[in-house]
Amino acid sequence: MKPPRASSARSNNCANSKQAQLDSAALTRERRAWYLYDWANSGFQVTAVALFLGPYVTALAKSGADANGYIHPLGLNIDARSYWSYLVSLSVILQVLVLPLLGAIVDSGKSKKRYLAITAYIGAAASAAMYVLQGAMYEWAGILFLIANVAFGASVVIYNSFLPDIAAPDERDKVSSRGWGAGYLGGGILLALNLALFSNAKTLGISEGFAVRASLCSAGIWWALFTIPVVLRLRNRSTRKTTGFPLGAALRQLRHSFSEIRRLPETATFLVAYLLYKDAIEAVLALASQFGSDELKMPLGQLTLAILMVQFVAFFGAIAFQWVAAVTGAKRAVLISLGLWTATILYMYAWVNNARGFFIAAAMVAIVMGGSQALSRSLFAQLIPKGQETEYFGIYEICDKGSSWLCPLIFGLTLQFTHNYRLAILSFLIFFIAGFAVLTRVNVPKGSALARGAAA
Repeated sequence: MKPPRASSARSNNCANSKQAQLDSAALTRERRAWYLYDWANSGFQVTAVALFLGPYVTALAKSGADANGYIHPLGLNIDARSYWSYLVSLSVILQVLVLPLLGAIVDSGKSKKRYLAITAYIGAAASAAMYVLQGAMYEWAGILFLIANVAFGASVVIYNSFLPDIAAPDERDKVSSRGWGAGYLGGGILLALNLALFSNAKTLGISEGFAVRASLCSAGIWWALFTIPVVLRLRNRSTRKTTGFPLGAALRQLRHSFSEIRRLPETATFLVAYLLYKDAIEAVLALASQFGSDELKMPLGQLTLAILMVQFVAFFGAIAFQWVAAVTGAKRAVLISLGLWTATILYMYAWVNNARGFFIAAAMVAIVMGGSQALSRSLFAQLIPKGQETEYFGIYEICDKGSSWLCPLIFGLTLQFTHNYRLAILSFLIFFIAGFAVLTRVNVPKGSALARGAAA
């Protein structure tokens, strides 16, 4: 009887090995799909938010301004130059209200993929609709941007929540960094295509305004097309069971989560730090093109080249900081990046007076922005309870890459009252330094243990 038992054991081992290989292959395909969503949505973030929308919406606002340079949306008196920064702030205030609740709703159901598709395609449609913006249509520009950016933030909440599902704790720095890297490549490729269109506008017999509108539309189309394989490949995991009407269950769970954060002090401290420094990061990315266009008088073609350079340099920066994190740990790597961000802001304030200085500052930003963002995401994933990922990432996304509200607001107010771009830029320094100081207080091992206990 022994030989047959040995044969049966070998057969079982072989079957288990094959199943493990199949599971590993399926997980690899799922991770590649997850990376692809960063590739898909980065077209909107780079082509629209980081480059074209700031100068273009400002130009639309100036076209509709009165003799004193003011516009009057909803009866308010707003300096046309500050309109864009106020829109960025308002979009994130809306995210503050919507995203945590959305996260609780998604976690209470079993269709995370469906919510990802819905929010992605709402954002993509709003971005594509920007093709119609002309003349003094600054109000419609604001409406479409608000819809697109809130939908963008909502989709990223759900996208980020897949990270703990597809990567073990010791793999999350690597997986998160590869996602950011894919985003930089995807955003860079689309931006290169749009740069070719804009640079050859006269040769093609089209206006520069048409090229900008076509570029904004292309960001929505790119977003929509590359989301298709994402929703086909990602898998829904089981979520916690809830009872009653979904919205009521989500509200109850959301109240519980905010209450629970008080019992997760390391998670709460990290969120405070992240709120501070990520607001500043997103403000720099969203408002740098306006600084280059309006203060340095750089033509749009040069701005496009600078941001295109950022995308490809940032890919290597994200990978480099993955290696830094492997040596120092994710927290120390983020702290290093914040020190470099602080140096960049000081350089912009004191020495950036022309296009050459702007390109140098852009290269400095590119080196650190991928690492600081990718490693922050993987670090936060270690500090949240299992089964509540979307909900906690909804809170996280309030200050994630859908832009910020406090820094742009202070930037806009400073610019409006001082008419000085350099003082407006310098205001970001407070947030980087404060974020650095708070992050030093986060005890990551203790926070991970408390999160595991909260999920038990």
